[in-house]
Amino acid sequence: MNLINEKVTHKRFGTGSIVNHNDSSIEIHFASENKKFVFPDVFGKHLKLHDKSIANSLEKIIQKKEMKRKEEEWKKEVEKKLRQKNQELRLEHEKLMKNHKLHPESQMVFWCDAEEQNSSFSEWKVFSGIIKSGNNKGKPSKPIRLHQNSAVLITARDSGMPEEDRHILGVYMVNEDFIGKLCEDGYIPAHSKYRLQLTEQESDQMLFWKYYVNEKFPHKMTWNTGKYRYFDNLWMAQILLDIVSLKSDPKERELGQQFFEHFCKMNQITDQDLPKPNGALMRI
Repeated sequence: MNLINEKVTHKRFGTGSIVNHNDSSIEIHFASENKKFVFPDVFGKHLKLHDKSIANSLEKIIQKKEMKRKEEEWKKEVEKKLRQKNQELRLEHEKLMKNHKLHPESQMVFWCDAEEQNSSFSEWKVFSGIIKSGNNKGKPSKPIRLHQNSAVLITARDSGMPEEDRHILGVYMVNEDFIGKLCEDGYIPAHSKYRLQLTEQESDQMLFWKYYVNEKFPHKMTWNTGKYRYFDNLWMAQILLDIVSLKSDPKERELGQQFFEHFCKMNQITDQDLPKPNGALMRI
């Protein structure tokens, strides 16, 4: 918009004419001197154009600029709140990491359906499922016991086979900074290094109920409902040790040994004192 030579009236300096302007400033010649102002901010309260048509056009420009300014302020406010939220989450995360106390049953066994088997290993994560009832019905289930010391055991039972034939497909430590209490989406990602998938032959030799037992019903092998259940840290150590002994590939065996040692360190387990498996299958 060209405003050169347009007549204006200023509240303090009186009538003048525009001699120069750009996107950020405007210069006006008054009776005795030239004055510079911020453009277009000076218009409205302090300065008025005599030509109403041009004034209306300028008003639209000012409104558009004001909307853009408010939008930028809103974006900055959203970014500020997001930074504050991330800071609060980071501090909460650090606090939980620092104050974490080992739970004796902070491992997870996951029931893997046929359609989930491929995704569990291609994406290296499992979904804890949806809450079926109560105030949180429909929301993802929070794996609240899982922490840095936790591992996830992936199991399956072939269609038509009894529950005692449930076998282990693989295992992984949770992601390095995973905290179940802060998990909102129900997905439990794997550690960047400690993850093992069993071959079909290895899986056939790793029966879940060899390790797991419900002490109230020591001879009972039933899963009932739910995608997962928690179990003893020592049982997971037993499973990892047996997986190491099954692995014939030197690289996988070495990774399995490192996994086992890392797990024992994180769970304060001394491998020399590790008891033999004594799950429900061993008590028949």
